[in-house]
Amino acid sequence: MATTTTVPAPTAAGVPAVPASPGGAPDGSATVSDAPAAAVVPGGSAAVPASPAGAPRRAVVTGASTGIGAATVRLLRAHGWDVVATARRAARLAALAKETGCTWVAADLQDAADVARLATEVLAGGPVDAVVNNAGGAIGLDPVAQGRPEDWLTMYERNALAALRVSQAFLPTLRERGGDLLFLTSTAAHDTYPGGAGYVAAKHAERVVAATLRLELVGEPVRVIEIAPGMVRTEEFSLNRFHGDQAEADAVYAGVAGPLVAQDVAECIVWALERPAHVNIDSMVVRPRAQASNTLVAREG
Repeated sequence: MATTTTVPAPTAAGVPAVPASPGGAPDGSATVSDAPAAAVVPGGSAAVPASPAGAPRRAVVTGASTGIGAATVRLLRAHGWDVVATARRAARLAALAKETGCTWVAADLQDAADVARLATEVLAGGPVDAVVNNAGGAIGLDPVAQGRPEDWLTMYERNALAALRVSQAFLPTLRERGGDLLFLTSTAAHDTYPGGAGYVAAKHAERVVAATLRLELVGEPVRVIEIAPGMVRTEEFSLNRFHGDQAEADAVYAGVAGPLVAQDVAECIVWALERPAHVNIDSMVVRPRAQASNTLVAREG
């Protein structure tokens, strides 16, 4: 089922093959600019076509409206996958569909009914071979003594429970035909740092979901994969964390020579999904060279 071969994107979708590394968008991500948009249907989603026999592998990517999620959609499409992108922002998903030829379904993963609708719409178009649980995010950098419980609850919902709901929704089809559940956690899931307790707790919980699933599914044809990136400079992660304060967001990366970008992580995700079926990447930690741990980063100047 899995393959290490890079396949040109299906010509029926009008998507040309794109290099997997530099030479696309300004941030180095591969782009496909002239693919047709998927048709939008009522309910804030794009029509998900049925996959005929022998069609490319099919993936669902959450949190696909920006950053690592969007980069993963682009790269999977460049590798010949059919992709269903999901996030809350329909306009961004529609733009991504126009760029790449992916299909999309807008959904709020903090709403159990919306996740059920997402799965119903996606599976109406055919089975799924991989689910990339990328949606998540951090709020603030408060010490434990001043941490806001409501922020902690929101982070737990966005990271751990969103991944849980999505995984539960697609597990039956993955168990039936074989496939992959990939969790995009964080180095925060592996170790803590001052001011990070709420986010660390949420990401650690997500990591535990993945690790426990791996134990519970052993012997079944489902791979459970964790990719844990360190410092990644994307357009929105730190900006959202600091409530739109651009100066605070920029300070996170100040003086860091070569933080990761979304494309770097997308390449790890796609590489893991395309290993032979008997190979499972249990957990991959990826950091920029300038970052030795969550608390030790080399800065210039």
